[in-house]
Amino acid sequence: MTSGAVVGTTERPRWLVPAVGVALILVPFVVGTFEVSLATTAVIFAVFAMSLDILVGYTGLISLGHAAFFGFGGYVAAYTSINLTGNLLVVMPIVLVTTALLAVVLGFLSLRTTGIYFLMITLAFGQMLFGLAVKWTPVTGGSDGLAGVPAAFIGVGPFEFLFAGRVPFYYLVVAAFFVLWWFLARVVGSPFGHALVGIKDNEERLASLGYNTWRYKMAAYVLAGSVAGLAGALFVFFNRHAAPENLFWVVSGEVLLMVIIGGAGTLYGPALGAVLVRLFGSYVSS
Repeated sequence: MTSGAVVGTTERPRWLVPAVGVALILVPFVVGTFEVSLATTAVIFAVFAMSLDILVGYTGLISLGHAAFFGFGGYVAAYTSINLTGNLLVVMPIVLVTTALLAVVLGFLSLRTTGIYFLMITLAFGQMLFGLAVKWTPVTGGSDGLAGVPAAFIGVGPFEFLFAGRVPFYYLVVAAFFVLWWFLARVVGSPFGHALVGIKDNEERLASLGYNTWRYKMAAYVLAGSVAGLAGALFVFFNRHAAPENLFWVVSGEVLLMVIIGGAGTLYGPALGAVLVRLFGSYVSS
């Protein structure tokens, strides 16, 4: 039950992580404010793309509704920070739990299907959430979204560190990227990750060996949705605004393109694809 996807992740070049780390650390020292902002969004979308890679590259589930979790996590972060606190030690666990619950519900409804049917039903659910965000004005702010999101901070007792500037927030995002990259790499390199690849390669054979493939797919779906929700929360804290457009199918299509361009089933490939797509988009728009 081996695959090139797993091999590609566990046997990545030893210099890759240190090289990426040094490059990301040096960014604020060699570029201006605009480029730091662009790098921040690129790294956030790298996390988003890695989350989708769990479904596409490892489990063989092509989703066109992954923005549902990205946008939902952003709204939860915005609503919590505006009405409760912007402390990441409070906000992020709430985002993680609520997005996981959403993934359980949507997964229960969609994972009975496969192939094009799975793609279409995830697209439909994503668009339903987009429509809800536009119309549920008292909670979501309607088409205007939720503005006035306060700066994120980490606070424990009297200690408090505010991520108000672009550079401090950039380093927060970079730290989150490496933690989640490490975590997801451990997951896909584990027996659980090997089982996901087995489902992608031959689900019937895996089921004949006694594996409950539906449960494995559900676990992968919840994991992918939860990480996407965290990426969405970071995106909202960066923009200080939660918008319904983050739930739209175009965002799902964009992150799927990132996975395809970078190479599904590698984690670092989709992350690189995210950087390339965001840089290209900025170049075209300018």
